[in-house]
Parts: sequence; C-alpha cells; structure tokens
Amino acid sequence: MKRRARSAALVCVGALTLLSGCTADRDTPSGRSSETPGPTATTTVAPGAAAQLADRYRRSGGAHEVYGIQQKSGPGGVPLLIVWTHNPDEDSAAFDELKDSITGFLTRKEGLSLKRGYLMDVFGPKGALQHRLDARPVAGVRGGDGR
Repeated sequence: MKRRARSAALVCVGALTLLSGCTADRDTPSGRSSETPGPTATTTVAPGAAAQLADRYRRSGGAHEVYGIQQKSGPGGVPLLIVWTHNPDEDSAAFDELKDSITGFLTRKEGLSLKRGYLMDVFGPKGALQHRLDARPVAGVRGGDGR
C-alpha cells in the first residue's frame, strides 16, 4: 500500500509542477497577449442590440444568414466584433467574404474605425466558434485592414 501511495503522490507532484508553468496572460514574442479574447461557444440567441445591428447590415445588402453583430472593446481598445450566423459553412473563403462584407458595412454605415485593426469571432448555428480572427497589425510591420 505504501508503494501505491508514494506513486500517487509522485504523480500529483509532477502534475502540479507541469501546471504551475501554465498561465493565460503571458505575452507572445510579437508583444500580443496570448489570452484568447472571448469564449469558444455561446448561445444561439444574439443579444437585442446585436440583432438590430445585423438587421441594418442585412437591409444594406449584407449576408442574409447573419442574425447578430456585436461591437465591443477588445484588448487595448481594439474593436472586437462578434458575429452570429445561421450558415454552418466553416470554409475560409466563405469567412473571408463574410468578414469583408461586415467590416465594410461597419466602416461605411456605422462609422467604425479599424485603423488599429480588429478582432472577430464568428459563431455558427449551434453556438460553436467557427472562426476567430486577429487582424491587428504586428508591431513594426505596416499593413492591416486599416479601413
């Protein structure tokens, strides 16, 4: 019995040692926080204001499957855009078209500035995260969306 207890104690100590090195707020070499900006799942119901913004987006010619768009302040004040869609397609080409359509609408019609970049999370019909985009410019590198 002593041997089993000693083995269990060693396993616990080893696990604690490994876990003690894990933190969510370490910075990456690019100077960005490695912490994810939001959840990986959400409800399938968009908040009221997000549904209203999506309605304006659809009326201006946006994708009919988008039923929620929420703008929040992300890390460092960069816009965080949360999108709810009925479209189950997780294809990167479909996502590129969607992000361009949404960011174009928000800059043209809603006056959102994306000069410092933006973050975007897209949640599918079952509430699962389909896409997570960090479109902030990398320190020292010109570019970014810049709308």
